[in-house]
Amino acid sequence: METGVPSTGNLSHDACWELLAAGIVGRLALVVDGHPEIFPVNYVLERGSIVFRTARGAKLWEAEADEPAAFEIDGYDPRQEEAWSVVAKGGLAVISSQEEKDAADALHLEPWQPGVKGHYIRLTPRALTGRRFKVNRPDLWNTRANDARRSSFE
Repeated sequence: METGVPSTGNLSHDACWELLAAGIVGRLALVVDGHPEIFPVNYVLERGSIVFRTARGAKLWEAEADEPAAFEIDGYDPRQEEAWSVVAKGGLAVISSQEEKDAADALHLEPWQPGVKGHYIRLTPRALTGRRFKVNRPDLWNTRANDARRSSFE
């Protein structure tokens, strides 16, 4: 898969960025009104950070409050029979500079969900971790038909 990336175990900082760069959708984790919330967002990497767009609501309010957040992506490689996960933890900030918004738009950051998403949010990671691991061979008789692992063993 990636060069220099171990097949199992903790991923290097560079390997985490490679996987983030290859992704387009992740999950943003916030604490809203004292409860954890997860939001799927499409994103781009720009200036060493994760940038997404949003409408008014919880994601914008948490960014304005400068609350900590986490962002996670994961995947499965059936050729290698490996799963991986990357987590970025850091602070959120509202992007107000038109130059910075234009830089994100130049990377094709456009909302997937209908509606106006005029607010740009930046998560700057203070911690970036990841891991890769071999998956167990599925029990082809008992594993769900839509389990991604089946394709590599059938």
